[in-house]
Amino acid sequence: MAAAELGQWEPQRNTAVSCAGPVQRARAMIPLLEAAGPAIEAGRQLTPDVLEALRENDFFRLLTAPAIGGQALSLPVFAEICEALAIGDPSTAWCVNQGNVSAMSSSTYLATAVGQGLLGRRDQALAWGAQHSRATAVAVPGGYRVSGAWDFASGSRHATSLGAHVPVVLADGTPRPGPNGKPEFVTVLFPKAAARITEDWASMGLRGTGSDTYEVSDLFVPDSHACFRDRPEGRQAQGTITLFTSHLCYATGFSATALGTARGLLDRFVALARGKTARAGAQAMAENHAIQSQIGQLEAKLRGARMYLLGTVGEAWAEAEASGSLTMDTRMAMRLATTSVMAEATEVSVACYRAAGTTAVLESEPFERRFRDALCISQHLQATPWHLEMVGRHLLGVPQVAQFV
Repeated sequence: MAAAELGQWEPQRNTAVSCAGPVQRARAMIPLLEAAGPAIEAGRQLTPDVLEALRENDFFRLLTAPAIGGQALSLPVFAEICEALAIGDPSTAWCVNQGNVSAMSSSTYLATAVGQGLLGRRDQALAWGAQHSRATAVAVPGGYRVSGAWDFASGSRHATSLGAHVPVVLADGTPRPGPNGKPEFVTVLFPKAAARITEDWASMGLRGTGSDTYEVSDLFVPDSHACFRDRPEGRQAQGTITLFTSHLCYATGFSATALGTARGLLDRFVALARGKTARAGAQAMAENHAIQSQIGQLEAKLRGARMYLLGTVGEAWAEAEASGSLTMDTRMAMRLATTSVMAEATEVSVACYRAAGTTAVLESEPFERRFRDALCISQHLQATPWHLEMVGRHLLGVPQVAQFV
């Protein structure tokens, strides 16, 4: 491949794990997202034109069941969509992944009519914050009385419904144990208007996700709007995607977002190298052998990570469709791939930022915002290297309680 072609690479598509329609529509949004990126960051929320495009393309109902108006796309295709959106703007891709997996993993356990009411329209979206043990859902006849506050509610500014994962307690305050004997967490969904929202999202990157804090106090949530996610026996909807835990679905989308962020930075580094001569250099960057080698290595690293992710997720999807289940070996393979790919993509992003020199520090240039986004993505729970220890124990046959798979 000639150096002049780098950054314009169009990957070969495996028709078994790709769908031209939604993926191509996501790629078509890249120019819009690139142009809107600064405004998305400044406003700490997706802009009206971006939201309009997402709704027009039905990108908030990618994984939910057709019975409630969803598309029930395959997980490999979903990954490609998140990757494409992240090339344009990482915050947008982050919100799309977070919102879609949340909608799918909750509506799977709700009655169809409830799912239709909450998530059946293109303009409806769900957001929720991080799970913790400082809230309470008091079990009462017909439902729960919920009190607590949650942060990191990505996409909450355009969401129509909010949710929360809350420890269930009895009337006397005693934690209610779940099937595994540990305190039981219930996921509750409620109208956004029922919560008090504090717009306090101040972060290094991913500012456009508007991951604010929200709070409710003694809010009654009926049983119909509550569920226990990731318990297969409680599924109200069937489908291949419901065989995957929410953790693995989130991990797939976030690792694809990391890939897209890295691709956007690498393409920009290549474009910069084509026309820049470093002050300390005697020749143009494009003619510098070290730069040429570095770009080749980064391209190989990013392509390798991409194919590792799509290949592993594609194999898992094929297994789930063929057998109606996923083995623990396959779940661990997905955990290993998603965690490793997030690390690999972050390394590419960091290398592109550093290689761009002083140009990269300027707000007027396309590097520093994406660099900050890449670092924020790498801090997520789905990227923690602790997951690698778990996979290693599994491969070694060391007894353990598997998590996040």
